[in-house]
Amino acid sequence: MFTDSHCHLSFPELQARLPQIRQAMQDAGVDRALCICTTLEEFEAVHLLATTYDNFWSTVGVHPDNEGVREPTLDDLLQRASLPRVVGIGETGLDYFRLGQRSVADMAWQRERFRVHIRASRQSGKPLVIHTRSASADTLAILKEEGQGSSAGSAGGVFHCFTETEAVARAALDLGFYISFSGILTFKNAGDLREVARFVPLDRMLIETDSPYLAPMPHRGKTNNPSYVPLVAQQIAELRQLPLATIAQATSHNFERLFSGVAE
Repeated sequence: MFTDSHCHLSFPELQARLPQIRQAMQDAGVDRALCICTTLEEFEAVHLLATTYDNFWSTVGVHPDNEGVREPTLDDLLQRASLPRVVGIGETGLDYFRLGQRSVADMAWQRERFRVHIRASRQSGKPLVIHTRSASADTLAILKEEGQGSSAGSAGGVFHCFTETEAVARAALDLGFYISFSGILTFKNAGDLREVARFVPLDRMLIETDSPYLAPMPHRGKTNNPSYVPLVAQQIAELRQLPLATIAQATSHNFERLFSGVAE
C-alpha cells in the first residue's frame, strides 16, 4: 500500500534490526522501499539488500557531504547502474550547509561530482535522487546546464527530503522532477513546508522516511525506519483533505512511474 522512496537500511542501526523492521513494515502496510547508496564503498551492502529481498531496490551514488571516500567516475556509476535492481543514480546533489571555514567557491569538487552523476543518469536512463541543502540555486543551475528537463535523454528524478521554498519546488517541477516529503512535514515548526505540500501536484509527489533520520511525529528523536512512512502520508492526506488510501495509491504509482525498474 505504501512505498518508502528513500531509506538507508544498510546503515548499522537499521541493518542490525532488519528482521524486526521488515515485520514492522508488513504490519504498517509498507510494501516497498528504495535503499539509497551514499558511497561506492557502501554500494555492495546496499545492492545486497535489493537482491536479497524482492520488495527492496537500490541506487548507486556518492552523497555530496561525503569526503575522504572513493570519488566516483562516470564508469563507476554506469557499471553499477547496469546491475539488476539498481533503479536510480544518487544520492547526489549539493550541500553548502556545513561550509565551516570554506567558501562556496571551495566546493567546486562537489559541483563536479554532481555533474558526473547527472551524466551517468543521462547515459543510463536511470533517474537522479537529489539532495540539496543551502544550495538550491546552484543545484537548479547545474541541472539546467547539464540538459536536465530540456533535452532528449533526461531521465528526471526526485528532490528528496524536500525542505525548500515553493519557488524551488516550482522550478524543480518545471524541470520534470518529483518532490519527496519526509517526516519533517509533521514537525511543529514546518508550517511553510506544509504549504509546499499543498502546492505540489499529487501526481508529482513521493513520500519517504530518510531513515534512520528524521522520524515523524510522534516518534521524533527516535531512530526512524520505513514502517513510519504512513505517518508522512497521513500528514499529506490531512493537508489535502483526501483519504489516506488516495495518498498511498498516488505516491506508490508515482514511485513506479519514476523508477520504472520496480514494475518489472
